Amino acid sequence: MEQNNSVTEFILLGLTQDPIRQKMVFIIFFIFYVGTVVGNLLIIVTIKSSRTLGSPMYFFLFYLSLADSCFSTSTAPRLIVDALSAKKTISYNECMTQVFALHLFGCMEIFVLILMAVDRYVAICKPLRYPTIMSGQVCIILIVLAWIGSFIHSIAQISLALRLPFCGPNLIDHYCCDLQPLMKLACMDTYRINLLLVSNSGAICSSSFVTLMISYIVILHSLKNHSAEGKKKALSTCTSHIIVVILFFGPCIFIYTRPPTTFPMDKMVAVFYTIGTPFLNPLIYTLRNAEVKNAMRKLWHIKISSESKK
Repeated sequence: MEQNNSVTEFILLGLTQDPIRQKMVFIIFFIFYVGTVVGNLLIIVTIKSSRTLGSPMYFFLFYLSLADSCFSTSTAPRLIVDALSAKKTISYNECMTQVFALHLFGCMEIFVLILMAVDRYVAICKPLRYPTIMSGQVCIILIVLAWIGSFIHSIAQISLALRLPFCGPNLIDHYCCDLQPLMKLACMDTYRINLLLVSNSGAICSSSFVTLMISYIVILHSLKNHSAEGKKKALSTCTSHIIVVILFFGPCIFIYTRPPTTFPMDKMVAVFYTIGTPFLNPLIYTLRNAEVKNAMRKLWHIKISSESKK
């Protein structure tokens, strides 16, 4: 990887250079990361252990939580450690690995959100054909295709990153390695690479967001023919999904669909979709979902009862 570069490591400037603020960054994002991992693992364990959460919606929620945990892990631990480190260096190979992981799990989250929208569309708009269309075998095939698509996207992104030669400054004005901050350091004209980035990541974010919004508009329009109880349940589920979609895709579109310019808010926007959204997803899907909350209560009640008997 390093044969065309004189730079073998980078220095991440992080979110701030102020020592006091760095300690605040450590405390805040340590709490966020622990909350993200614990919350998503709780959902994963609950879905795997509960017999009542066997529908396709929870099958996809399982993989959304898995993608959230991995997506946050690709950036948060280094941000937390660097906040208290005097030497915030990352090797070239580690940097490229972070680019790959960031896009692999980020793209997987996008595809899973699309699959969840498809599942809700079929359940609400085609209820009689739902068991056939969203069978267990179909869901497995869809998830496999999502992983394959995410891997192909990540290969495309890492291919762009590996084409960038670095021969001068190695200070990355960011808390993680991604193509935008890396392009600022490259010893070449990055106009074409930025076009490829926008046509890849930008197109995926924008087209997915538009597709999801259209699907939810169709779903909400179809609810007029449902009963009051059916409307309430469908609205609760769809509202959770829409909140997650807006929280994730808003910052994502802002970062990946514009010319190669930087703004002071870029790092905070990136924090929101790489760390903030994975932290909020478990709260949104548990606090607004009675079935998940009941399954969690039963799970912990069984565990407490079995431990008390011992």
